[in-house]
Amino acid sequence: MGADASQELTTEVIIVGGGPAGLTMACALATAGVPTVCIDRDPPEKQSADTFDYRTTAIAYGAERVLEGAGIWKHLESRAAKILDIRVVDGGSPFFLHYDHRDAGAHFGTVAENRDIRLACFNRVKELPGLTHLTPATVASLTRGRSGVTVNLTDGRVVKGRLIIGADGRKSPCREDAGIKLISWRYGQTAIICNIAHSRPHHGLAVERFLPSGPFALLPLTGDRTSIVWSEREDRVAAYMTLPEDEFVAEIRRRAGGHLGDIRLDSPRDAWPLSVLLAERFVDERLALIGEAAHAIHPVAGQGLNLSFRDIAALAEVIVDTWRLGLDIGSPEVLARYQRWRRFDTLTLLAVCDSLVRLFSNDIPPLRLARDLGMAAINRVPPLKKVFMRHAMGLVGDLPRMIKGEAL
Repeated sequence: MGADASQELTTEVIIVGGGPAGLTMACALATAGVPTVCIDRDPPEKQSADTFDYRTTAIAYGAERVLEGAGIWKHLESRAAKILDIRVVDGGSPFFLHYDHRDAGAHFGTVAENRDIRLACFNRVKELPGLTHLTPATVASLTRGRSGVTVNLTDGRVVKGRLIIGADGRKSPCREDAGIKLISWRYGQTAIICNIAHSRPHHGLAVERFLPSGPFALLPLTGDRTSIVWSEREDRVAAYMTLPEDEFVAEIRRRAGGHLGDIRLDSPRDAWPLSVLLAERFVDERLALIGEAAHAIHPVAGQGLNLSFRDIAALAEVIVDTWRLGLDIGSPEVLARYQRWRRFDTLTLLAVCDSLVRLFSNDIPPLRLARDLGMAAINRVPPLKKVFMRHAMGLVGDLPRMIKGEAL
């Protein structure tokens, strides 16, 4: 929905950032009746273009429930492929870890193209009269004070509310405006990303193959297609990105194995440097950070956006419960509750993913032996294996109502 340049809007929540995290947050709040404005730099037609974002996202089972609670899932489900089984392989070792959805009681999640996630969000936005989607719109300045917040846009529009949610990515202006510092480091790895088509069905199998240069993941897409997330040493990436297509496909086949049959590229290839980012705090006066404005982790285990969905579910619950009582949704007490809820879970998952990358991105014989024995042991202890499966589904910890499948 647009607005006249001279118009001043008043709302409850102002979300800065209209990517999948920002729009899902907006839809969750508006679905619960909370008046919300989402400020989005890029218009839907740009974000919907085939060339805007070639990436895909693994959506854990718990995150599907967040999308369902926000009313987005019904627009995405037919475009997402179920993950029925997960196989974790250590290089060429005969030992591997296998998760079967029949043991878990449900599929582990789904994989969707980022473009389709955005389209599903846009379709849901159109259904919500309590949600104002300002796009294209860019923030010129923002003011946060004891009584409320004001956001001035570059085109002269003004939005006033009680709380700002920063969903504006790794270089978040909202975070920088609050003076929140970052903890970050790089892995010396870059993710090479593309989609492939193949002659044999994937049967819903997701594979994570750990190689000395980094993890190599195959994620099932709709049809006989698979998403490749190939983490590689930075000094080798340029050579792989410039290989002739047949040689590049041969490199994929060498790492993927032959279970998919004949393969060919089904998208352009892209490259994304890999690093960790953690905001020293997730809140400030009348400000809450979600998604990559608050944290970014290695794509190993595909938990990046799923961590953001957990932010969304927790913050939406805190806001909605406070708003229904007629209290101030931007008060320090409300923001402190969100910070406490999300901080431990984020630190835990960051540490787990970081440890996995460091443990597996090498070919040191004693470590390789320990890894293989560990995977073999987990495979043979059903209760322990079930714990790991629930982690993969995003169903552990202090779960918000949305992830439990309950309404806000």
